[in-house]
Amino acid sequence: MRTDDFDYDLPQGLIAQEPTDQRDSCRLFVLHRDTGKHDYKVFTDIIDYLNPGDLLVANKTRVMPARLVGHKQKTGGVSETLLLKRREDKDPMGHVWECLVNPGKRLKPGTVIEYRAGETQAPMSAPVVLTAEIIDYVEDSRGGRLVRFDPAGGLTLDEAMHKAGHVPLPPYITQYDGDPEKYQTVYAMHEEHSAAAPTAGLHFTPELIKRIEDKGVQWKTVELEVGIDTFRLVEEDDPTKHMMHTERYHVNQDVVDAVHATKEAGHRVIAVGTTSVRSLESAFDPEVPVSDPPVVARYFEDAKDSAKVTGKGDIVVRKNATTSLYLMPGSTYHVVDGLITNFHVPRSTLMMLVSAFASRDQIMDAYQDAIQRKFRMLSFGDAMFIE
Repeated sequence: MRTDDFDYDLPQGLIAQEPTDQRDSCRLFVLHRDTGKHDYKVFTDIIDYLNPGDLLVANKTRVMPARLVGHKQKTGGVSETLLLKRREDKDPMGHVWECLVNPGKRLKPGTVIEYRAGETQAPMSAPVVLTAEIIDYVEDSRGGRLVRFDPAGGLTLDEAMHKAGHVPLPPYITQYDGDPEKYQTVYAMHEEHSAAAPTAGLHFTPELIKRIEDKGVQWKTVELEVGIDTFRLVEEDDPTKHMMHTERYHVNQDVVDAVHATKEAGHRVIAVGTTSVRSLESAFDPEVPVSDPPVVARYFEDAKDSAKVTGKGDIVVRKNATTSLYLMPGSTYHVVDGLITNFHVPRSTLMMLVSAFASRDQIMDAYQDAIQRKFRMLSFGDAMFIE
């Protein structure tokens, strides 16, 4: 297995630069794993592929205004900072963050950056609301920095970041200047913890969620704080040498109970997005003793390509946990039976994740079909359902 195995030619003209006018009016590509068949629908048709008793699990994280554009204090040169996660181990007050900085090579420890309120290219006369000092390199982060922030004018750090910050769109979205709320899910929690959106969830509306629930499908949420690996391709020729950084996640008791009940009744757990996959599969503990007969393991006894039942292994509650789970062909899915997702960047860990859920050949064939049919790709693009 090589990283090139997950590469494909992505026409620039198919990279969606803005969301559809109505969230649930995008197109839907359906991949049936058992037959390899493809269906071509509209996203509202997802309800036709869901059965009473199924369980949808979505990531409720909310995106921070994590993109800060400032000026270096000594030279006035423009610098961009992308907040990834708080490092309470470095500062219990939460003022130290792991960040990506640009220009990375020239921003060394000791550099001080000033951020001003207002537009991205705020005039230098605008008041400084936030300063930052680069204090260290992030170990093994390929350009990451530890940055200590200092709010000005009596502001709290969150207040200063909201005055100076912007929702960070992916770098391949270069033409969007619309409502930043379109890069948030309608069910996102109030607190802001992520550096990127769980984009598969962008297609859902409150009305569609209600129709799904009215059909007898459960809707539950987990939280995974999307971090640094969202912005990375796999650069190593051997993908097994790629290092996944940790992300914080939470799987509550109500989700565990819902998974147990769903599996016990013989229905499916369907993840809304790859971050929900990583939350659910990270919460699976292969060593935990389970009931006799085991709920989750018993369900997988007859599942296609499942691991042999050992009498151990179950999904468990995870609170304030961290995961560096890296799913690729050869990995076993223990919890997730279906996946709603978007089309992903070539050579990314997400291409490997979906290739582990279906197969590499099925995914590459589906992507070529979608490109030929002019599906819109990546974060603001169309959706895929793998069942």
